[in-house]
Amino acid sequence: MAERLILHIDMDCFFAAVEQRDNPELRGKPVIVGGLSSRGVVSTASYEARKYGVHSAMPMALAKRKCPQGIFLTGNYPQYKAVSAQIFEIMSRFSPLVEPLSIDEGFLDITGMERFIKGNPRNYGMKLKQAVLKETGLIASVGIAPNKFLAKLASDLEKPDGLVIIRQEDIQRILWPLPIARIWGVGKKTEERLAAFGYRYIGDIARAGKDVLQKQVGERLARHLVELANGKDDRPVEPVRDAQSIGKETTFEENLQSRQEVEQHLLYLSAQVGWRLRRSGKNAHTVQIKIRLGDFSTYTRQKTLSDAICYDEDIFKEAKALFRAFSLPYGSGIRLLGVSCSGFDAPSEISLFEMENKQKKERLYTAIDKIKARFGEDKIAHLGESRVLKKINASLDGSEARH
Repeated sequence: MAERLILHIDMDCFFAAVEQRDNPELRGKPVIVGGLSSRGVVSTASYEARKYGVHSAMPMALAKRKCPQGIFLTGNYPQYKAVSAQIFEIMSRFSPLVEPLSIDEGFLDITGMERFIKGNPRNYGMKLKQAVLKETGLIASVGIAPNKFLAKLASDLEKPDGLVIIRQEDIQRILWPLPIARIWGVGKKTEERLAAFGYRYIGDIARAGKDVLQKQVGERLARHLVELANGKDDRPVEPVRDAQSIGKETTFEENLQSRQEVEQHLLYLSAQVGWRLRRSGKNAHTVQIKIRLGDFSTYTRQKTLSDAICYDEDIFKEAKALFRAFSLPYGSGIRLLGVSCSGFDAPSEISLFEMENKQKKERLYTAIDKIKARFGEDKIAHLGESRVLKKINASLDGSEARH
């Protein structure tokens, strides 16, 4: 059986690079793409901007303080999506197994492709980089390794324009000296927790062993950490992945303070999620809300239903109930709200008793969906939060009162 060979390609500063490619006057200048409001965050920063300490996910207000001379753009997302499709088409020529990881990165399984690789995976990776550069004018970094974790890590080691191979025999030399934050799934809180036990580098985790770690952080996390610290990752490259959830979230210019404000936005989010469910032909058993407070602490609450749903009013009913059951810390404003649905199911048979009510809903939502299909999913919400949706909200409150 051939040893697995996985390639990870990651576009360098993708959004900013597209802007610099399409606008020559931006080349060599600090370009920062993201939300430009006071509550926005950085999506991508060019390497010229990174010299000033600007990075993705940084609050835009902080980025402006660090790099006041930067060129700040909201971004051209339809263009980024079009370029992304072009890049993934190129990738598909280099392997029949391509897994998109995000708009600007993906995995290729090149196991068993010796005839094409000709025994030299480095040259194969270089040919992919050259094809992307020639056809899009953009630079990519590539990592090649026996598994997805190591390949993704390798692509990040020599950015920009990197090409790194990690073999099994390289793990101690390359992987172990890296900080534990480079392990997939180790965020800031986990990093701090591990540091409290004296673990600072990946090699510290590998040498500690699972038994010791298990007593400190629990069996599941210990197993995950030890396997990755020793360069083990059995996840396959999956070319097609159905969405596991459909959702929508929004960050507010100013923190929400009142229940009325929150529920108004939950209604708006529920309408968008319902539209996306129906457009995808899906029904969902689970409704989840996401709440991020002003101090960035984040909470999720969810409920699983016996009957699958796809209508705005049903989603909103559950989202509102989840919020009302949430104990909001005193004096806390809400920075972000999200609503999502999962646990998809095919449409089920219903009783004759339910049929009449369902037909009324179908007529209502068919009309709503036609408006959205013609004018965009935000159209109804823009009509004063929508007379239609307000009627749904009023009828829902009325039915709750009757019960």
